[in-house]
Amino acid sequence: MKVKINLKKSLQENASLYFDAGKKSKRKLIGLENALLNSEKRKKELEEKVARIGDGKAVKKRKKKWFEKFHWCNSSEDFLIIGGRDAKSNEIVVKRHMEKDDLYFHAEIQGAPHVIVKVDGKKPGEATKRQAAEFAAAFSKAWREKIPAIDVYSVSPEQVSKKAPSGEALGTGAFMIYGEREYFKKTALAFTIGLIEEDGLFIVISGPESAIKKQTKHFLRLKQGDLQKGDAAKKIKQILEKKIGGKNPIDLDELNFMLPNGGIEIKE
Repeated sequence: MKVKINLKKSLQENASLYFDAGKKSKRKLIGLENALLNSEKRKKELEEKVARIGDGKAVKKRKKKWFEKFHWCNSSEDFLIIGGRDAKSNEIVVKRHMEKDDLYFHAEIQGAPHVIVKVDGKKPGEATKRQAAEFAAAFSKAWREKIPAIDVYSVSPEQVSKKAPSGEALGTGAFMIYGEREYFKKTALAFTIGLIEEDGLFIVISGPESAIKKQTKHFLRLKQGDLQKGDAAKKIKQILEKKIGGKNPIDLDELNFMLPNGGIEIKE
């Protein structure tokens, strides 16, 4: 270790300078340690605050399932329906989660999610197909643009391809559809949001009314309206919490996540 000595000062003066510098460094180190402790304390306080909503009641946390990062619902016949939330997740839905026997749905409008019905070796009935079509319509751009009904089509997975026409390229989340399509003409844009109880916790579910009312008595019908999504989520939270008698509070972010994008009207 090299030590610089000021030749214009005495040995005692040089030693005093280094002693003072050492004390300053020690004070800085103590300050950093205190700052770190305060930071950890603040982090813990924020985590506890995040875990509380509305009336201050703590929200119990649960481990979410893999499909809850997408738009999702269970049909009345208990088939899982999932759809992408953006270009990246649309790509993931098709490339990673669509299997050869699944069913693919898409609303005929730019800005619609890729929707699939996971069949898991079973054959979905007409009820599930109709609900998947309604699901695809509600989460499309048609909701935000207040289009009351839209055509939706269904194809098999082998008809969904990344192979573009000559001279064209497909970006993230874009696919070509080849072959005949099964159409669900003038599919109405209506939606329902509700709660199911699982292990003492209430989970937010949403989708077509015929699917949701089969799973719970705690639900609200929604349609296109003028109430902004965030404000609608707060109002829905209040109504649903009243329906369940003030039991475990509902996570507002989770509820907001399950709503279509655009203005909403709540029909009790």
